[in-house]
Amino acid sequence: MDNELRQHLVQLLKGQGAHMDLEAAISEFPSSIGSSGVPGVSHTPWRLLEHMRIAQSDILEFCRNPEHVSPEFPAGYWPGEGMVGGETDWSRTASSFLEDLKAMQEYVLDPGTDLFVQIPHGDGQTVLREALVVADHNSYHLGQIMVIRRACESLARS
Repeated sequence: MDNELRQHLVQLLKGQGAHMDLEAAISEFPSSIGSSGVPGVSHTPWRLLEHMRIAQSDILEFCRNPEHVSPEFPAGYWPGEGMVGGETDWSRTASSFLEDLKAMQEYVLDPGTDLFVQIPHGDGQTVLREALVVADHNSYHLGQIMVIRRACESLARS
């Protein structure tokens, strides 16, 4: 039962099942439009991915490092105002994001990680809850990134 739960969590973290495959979507995203904006949308794909990276990294470190200090909420979870990101930024952010995603998966799969015990330096969180938060947060923002991509591609064809 324990191993099955861990496998299901990893599938969810990867974006498999009912969701888009996270690694494929990020890896195959055209970095040339990572900094593209869409009228009426306040974020570029890179800003969203950087936000996902910051939040995911924070959650991962919170789970495994009692000395970790989270960024100030909410400002610390977003890149600086006006930063849109270029192709190099997209590649760097994507690489770091995918590394942390893999680390979270490995942490969840580790039989030494108790998914149900409260994290001692938290206020009631468990690793199970934090893994679900990462999966949910990533899924939500990946959907936004994909909508912006489609809008950018549509605008380019117009």
